[in-house]
Amino acid sequence: MSLCIYFIKIYCSMLKYCVGIDVSKNDLQCCISVIDQLQKVTVKSSAKFANTKSGFPLLHQWITNGHKQKEVPLVVVMEATGIYYEQIARYLFKQHYALSVVLPNKAKKYLQSTGLKSRNDHIAAQGLARMGAEQCLELWQPMNSYFYELRELTRQHQSLQELKTTLNNQLHASQLGMYQSNLVVQQLKALITAVNKQIHELAAAIKKHIDDNEEVKHKVDNSCKIKGLGVLTVAVILAETNGFALFENSRQLVSYAGYDVVENQSGNHKGKTKISKKGNSHIRRAMHMPAFGVVSHEQHPFIDVFNRTFKRHGQKMKSYVAVQKKLLVIIYALWKSNSAYELNHQPKKHTGEKEQVLSSLPGLAQADPPPAAVRGGHKNSANLQEQAALHKVNILSNDRSLLPLCQ
Repeated sequence: MSLCIYFIKIYCSMLKYCVGIDVSKNDLQCCISVIDQLQKVTVKSSAKFANTKSGFPLLHQWITNGHKQKEVPLVVVMEATGIYYEQIARYLFKQHYALSVVLPNKAKKYLQSTGLKSRNDHIAAQGLARMGAEQCLELWQPMNSYFYELRELTRQHQSLQELKTTLNNQLHASQLGMYQSNLVVQQLKALITAVNKQIHELAAAIKKHIDDNEEVKHKVDNSCKIKGLGVLTVAVILAETNGFALFENSRQLVSYAGYDVVENQSGNHKGKTKISKKGNSHIRRAMHMPAFGVVSHEQHPFIDVFNRTFKRHGQKMKSYVAVQKKLLVIIYALWKSNSAYELNHQPKKHTGEKEQVLSSLPGLAQADPPPAAVRGGHKNSANLQEQAALHKVNILSNDRSLLPLCQ
């Protein structure tokens, strides 16, 4: 009898409450679940609230009533659904909830792994509640208002640039077609002129926004000492990363931007090794042209990365992607250390690709060297480095549980 009571107590003792919220434009579908010491997740309650400022207090009251045992921790999990999640997330953060915001594809894959075939708002909310109960997710923090406004400016600038490209293509097609419409050509030219004016206004607004903050301006100037790198590029990176606030190391940043290398190998199958591109596309777009600039200006260490990678595979664009990643990492390092770029600076520690070269040297050194290499002294060390460069493996973190700023 006592043994049965013991197991009943274990079964009834709860480890964590979790509130899953499926966010849409108009509604918040919510579910409260608990997980016990036997790792069993039980749904306690479900409800729907309006995704408005008047509905947020009702949600808060419902969560408070459902949180029966106050000593048991409670977490809230929701998807990053466009911009519709931002107001409710900010409200819950101000109410001191432990809040996690997950990427939609991560939540989708989790639901698929549980064997669920159907999907609706109710099932999605239950799945998010179960996900938060079973896992220890990264906590969400609201984006700084300064960088949020900067992101609005930089994304509008990008949209106008893409619109200008579309209008120029239409104008080109209209002028070279079999027949021409003068009215269409005039309208397209007027639109291009208006878009150009707005682009210049936005560029000036971005520069003014950066100049208004002395600390940010100083750090941006440090990075812009790299020839080929402009203020707009650095502004985009800062806006999309919230000023690097949530990154503990450069590998997290590389993964967030989609520059992390993924392999496709199983047994005898050896597929392509490439960057994942599962990250912030705004950052990769902003890094495209500066990569050409730093290489053409022969800035170190970017020109060295380009020459080394191009010598290995002979593909220029692939080498420029390696330069983009290197440039992003150096901008991050300059920002964190609050130091200016120095052309001939020799860092003591290296990250990413260079770390893999150094880590592979001991293995090569332990191998039996040829007689000529033994007699070579310093040449032997150089040969080992060259051999290591040919066999290095670039393995980066796959952690993408960061704040989804790009959604």
